[in-house]
Amino acid sequence: MENMKLKALGSGQYRYERVERWPKVPKYFEMGQPSDVAINSSGEIFVLSRGTHPVTVWTPEGDFIGSWGDGMFSAVPHGIFIGKDDNVWIVDCNAHVAMEFSPHGQILRTLGNKNSPSPTCEGRLVHSQPFNMPTNLAIAPNGDIFVADGYGGHKVHRFNSKGELLLSWGRQGRGPGQFELVHNVWIDSRNRVLVCDDENDRVQLFDMDGKYLEEWEIGNPSGIFIKDDIVYFAQLQPFEDKKNGRGSGSISLYNLDGKLLTSWDNTASDDKEALIGPHDLCVAQNGDIYVCEVYGWRMSKFRKLN
Repeated sequence: MENMKLKALGSGQYRYERVERWPKVPKYFEMGQPSDVAINSSGEIFVLSRGTHPVTVWTPEGDFIGSWGDGMFSAVPHGIFIGKDDNVWIVDCNAHVAMEFSPHGQILRTLGNKNSPSPTCEGRLVHSQPFNMPTNLAIAPNGDIFVADGYGGHKVHRFNSKGELLLSWGRQGRGPGQFELVHNVWIDSRNRVLVCDDENDRVQLFDMDGKYLEEWEIGNPSGIFIKDDIVYFAQLQPFEDKKNGRGSGSISLYNLDGKLLTSWDNTASDDKEALIGPHDLCVAQNGDIYVCEVYGWRMSKFRKLN
């Protein structure tokens, strides 16, 4: 049975409590540094980490199901996304690729040229799969794939469901449609592309053809997940915490109009370690939130209170 600390986080109808010791890591098993997390249609939790067992699968209660991916990725796999078909996408930052797998780890296809970055930050596309240290991806309802070309590319790339490049937009900078770090991406129910422009402390919104619409001022938006028109953000270091070192961060919830619904950080908890570098997150059907704490080298589960 889960051992939970009865400390309410958040506010109003969005209140949570942290579940201690999630997941239940088997003895002598090492997960590595967690980078991202996703959930499939059965409610199983897939954790992407940097270590011997890159992809681990867990029940909502934290019991270990299995692992795969040994030897398949670089030292820095970055993002994971599970589609409606339950296939698993891994975005490998240092290998400059996005890879699609079956739920059990069989490779299906690869977007990008492995270990061959494209200098897209200079505005040139040198081949048809133009990645330079990509970070994550999202799949639109029509099947199109949007890739955040993060640390080197400063772009968003749109592919069709066959993996054919349709368009790219963005360049390095601080103006509308420019990016300092494209860290994550998601598609909302209004067919808007939400791009986490991490180091510019904002989320930029575009239509699916890359037309700039608006932006929300959000400190270090590292991770994003949308469920039932609520936008969940993992903020690695929000504005007020940038001078406090690597142990800070927040979880924030917004509606689709950019209104803050609730938020919490380390100051909301009596253990002073409620969040140690939240890098990404996912949300279960029942509203529970799973968070990768990249600086804490741990996973956290926050149970939604009724």
